[in-house]
Amino acid sequence: MQQIRAAVCFEFGKPLAIETVYLAAPTGRAIEVTLKACAICHSDITYADGHWGGTLPAVYGHEAAGYISALGPDATGQTIGDRVIVTLIRSCGTCPTCSAGKPVICERPMGPAPLALPDGTPIEQAMYSGAFAEKVVVDQSQIAPIPDAIDFDVASLLSCGVITGVGAVVNTARLQAGEDVVVIGAGGVGLNAIQGAAIAGARRIVAVDLSEEKLTDAKTFGATDGILATDPAPWDRLREITGRGADAVFVSVGVPAVYSTAPNYLAPGGRLVMVGMPPTGAASSFEPGNFAAACQSMVGSKMGNTVLARDIPWLVDLYLQGRLKLDELISRRWSLDQINEAIADTKSGAARRNVIIFGQNKE
Repeated sequence: MQQIRAAVCFEFGKPLAIETVYLAAPTGRAIEVTLKACAICHSDITYADGHWGGTLPAVYGHEAAGYISALGPDATGQTIGDRVIVTLIRSCGTCPTCSAGKPVICERPMGPAPLALPDGTPIEQAMYSGAFAEKVVVDQSQIAPIPDAIDFDVASLLSCGVITGVGAVVNTARLQAGEDVVVIGAGGVGLNAIQGAAIAGARRIVAVDLSEEKLTDAKTFGATDGILATDPAPWDRLREITGRGADAVFVSVGVPAVYSTAPNYLAPGGRLVMVGMPPTGAASSFEPGNFAAACQSMVGSKMGNTVLARDIPWLVDLYLQGRLKLDELISRRWSLDQINEAIADTKSGAARRNVIIFGQNKE
């Protein structure tokens, strides 16, 4: 076992502690990745604040990039030194859902549990990643190669925020050119849903948010219109814009009350895509008869229903062509020692994405 530095959560709702922890060598088909960057996702914060429960102590972080530094004896198709992103998508490849092309909901996500405190106490590798750390050991299904042309900090965003937003539009909603879209919440994931809608050829892309500043921001990522969520009936404003409701409504925020009102934006035959995840036990309400009468649907979208081998090369190519904004998503770069400040900044709602940098990003 080797020693690495990691940000450890010992108590929900308290600052993370920078500790020296032990990382086991990769076994089986596991792969060790030396990280160069890890973005902070609101899911990490939700877990660290205790809203989704979980085991402590834990290391969070799941939106990362780096290079392969060791291979388990059964790992295939990889070489030490390869540049990769690290995701939470751990899949066995053989269960019914994996076999159906849905690795994000693998039914048997077995893999390494490599972290421990110096006294031997196991540390939860949260979301199968534990990437608020200098190195990770993950299953080989969790990585995807990236070219030299993309920097690690930019590439880390592909591990969650980008695939979650773009994938919700392209993979889950299967948006067709000419359809009208509403994206509720213009944060990191919402901005990527907006980008996805633009790439897919949406007619109108309407951002809904509490902040005028974020609505302006959304237009730089492809939104055609913006509506303040504080409007007494923002769905009426939508109908003034589109002449009807929206064909697809994407909820990118984990707020139960938003889910209760989101169906009001739908056009007949429209679909509501549930992306943001409220705290465990939170409930929303809607009238099912309205969905039935209007032939509407509601569907969940985890990690954009991404298939890494299919979607990452496509998104990287779009970025290199200048058709997908990634650099613009990064608000600020921080060191591991500054992680609690970076989390506080993320909680403030001002940041698109904050990124933790390990060493020199371009190595």
